[in-house]
Amino acid sequence: MKLHLLLLGAATLLALTPGCKKDVLSSNNPGTTPRAALADPPTTWQEHWFEHNQLLQRKYFDTSVAVYYDNDVNTSITWPFTYLGQAWNYTKHTYGSFGTDTRLFAIFHAGKYSGGHPSTYMDASHDYRNVIDVGSSDPNAWLSGTGNDIDLTTHEIGHIVEGASKGVHNSPAFGIWHDSKWMEIYQYDVYVGLGRSADVTRWYNLEMANSDNFPRANTHWFKDWFYPIYSWYSQAATLDKFFTLLAQYFPKHNFNNGIATYPEYDRGMNMGEFVHFWSGAAGVDLKPLALSAFGNLDEGGSDWTTQLTTAQTTFPGVTYAKDITAAGTFSANKENSSGAASAEGSTKMTDANYNTKFLIFNYAPDFYIQLLYGTAQVAHSYALTSGNDAPDRDPKSWNLQGSNNGTTWTTLDTRTNETFSARIFTKRYTFSNSTAYKYYRLNITANNGSSIWQLSEWRLLQ
Repeated sequence: MKLHLLLLGAATLLALTPGCKKDVLSSNNPGTTPRAALADPPTTWQEHWFEHNQLLQRKYFDTSVAVYYDNDVNTSITWPFTYLGQAWNYTKHTYGSFGTDTRLFAIFHAGKYSGGHPSTYMDASHDYRNVIDVGSSDPNAWLSGTGNDIDLTTHEIGHIVEGASKGVHNSPAFGIWHDSKWMEIYQYDVYVGLGRSADVTRWYNLEMANSDNFPRANTHWFKDWFYPIYSWYSQAATLDKFFTLLAQYFPKHNFNNGIATYPEYDRGMNMGEFVHFWSGAAGVDLKPLALSAFGNLDEGGSDWTTQLTTAQTTFPGVTYAKDITAAGTFSANKENSSGAASAEGSTKMTDANYNTKFLIFNYAPDFYIQLLYGTAQVAHSYALTSGNDAPDRDPKSWNLQGSNNGTTWTTLDTRTNETFSARIFTKRYTFSNSTAYKYYRLNITANNGSSIWQLSEWRLLQ
C-alpha cells in the first residue's frame, strides 16, 4: 500500500532509548550485547518499489534503527538516529514485537517522493523489513527534526502498527479511519510516552481543531472519539487492546509472502464491528459515544447500529459493560427554567451527546436525577461527564440508590469530594450489586460551590 502523505506542520522513557550513537557507519554498540543472529544492515540498499529507484546509503544503525539517506539528503542531519529509535522502541513496548529483526528501517529522500509510505516485515516489497520511507520536494528537507519532520515519520510508524500488530497482516479498520484518523491518537500517545510535552500540546491543539467529512460532515475524530476513549479508558493499554482483540477474534486466513506463512485478516470491518471492538478495548459500551461522534450512519449511509447488534452476536468473545441508559425513562426533581426540551434541559442528560448538558439554577442538596425501567435491571457501574464550562457547577458529592417501588431505597454507591480534571471529561464508577432494580436515583448532595449545577451526561451500565 503506498501512502503519499504530508502532514501539517513528562513521562519516563521506560528504558526505550536506543544504544548510544557511534561513528555514523559503525556496527555494534560497544558495551552492549546484541540479540543473537541480528546481522548488520547492508551499507547500501537499492530501492525497487513504486517509482523509487535510488541507491540508498546507510548513515547510522544500532539495534533499534537503521537509517538510510539518498544522495540528496544533507548528511549533517542526525536527529533520526535518536528520535526514531525512541519512537520505535516505545511502539514495540506498547504493541509488542514486529518480527525477529528489532530494527526499524528509515529511508529519507530530499527533493523527490513527497510524502511517505510504510512496509512491514511480512511484505516482500521492501525486503521483509519494517520500513518507513519519507520524502520531500524540498531539497533542504529534514533539517529541523521538529514539527512535520517528526509528525510524518511517526505517522508512518503508526501504519506499521495497524498493518502488522500481533503478527497478523493487514488493517481491517483502514476503510473506516482511512489515512488516518488512527494516527491522530497513535502519534499523540507516542509523544506522551516519550515525554515530549511541547509536541503533546502542539499535536493536541492541532487535532482538537481538526474535522473530516466522514462518516459525516464535520466529524471530529480526535476530539469526539479517540481522545475520549484514550483519556477515559487506560490510554495506551486501550489502544493496544483493540489490536489484541482483532487478532484474537476477527476472521483470518493464512498467506505466504514467499518465505514464510502468516495470518492475514480476511476482510475490512464495518462500522458496527469497529464500535464493537473499540468497546471491547475500553471495557465499556461505546455506542453512545459513537452516536455522538458519528451519528448513526456509516460512510456508505447504512445504519451501523444494526451492524453493531450483529457484531455483538458474531463476536461474543468481545465483551464490555452494557449501557442500559436508553432503556430507562429519565426524570429530575428540578428542571431547567426553560423546560425539559430546551437547549440545557433535562432531555440532554441522556441524549448520548457529550457536547450538550443539563443545567439547573438555584441548586440545592436535595436535587436528584433518576432512571425508571419497565423491567428491573442489575447495574454495576455508571459514568458521569462534566459540563463544558465553570467547574464550580460540577457535582462534587453524591450517592446512587436503587429501589423497586420508588419509596424504599438501597444505597449502592457514595462519593465525596470528587473532581473532574477537564471539561467534558468522563469518570466511571463501579460498585457491587446483584439485585435488579426498577429505579436508579443519583442524589447530588453537593456541587463545587456555585448556585448553578450542570452535567453533560449520566450513563448507567450493567
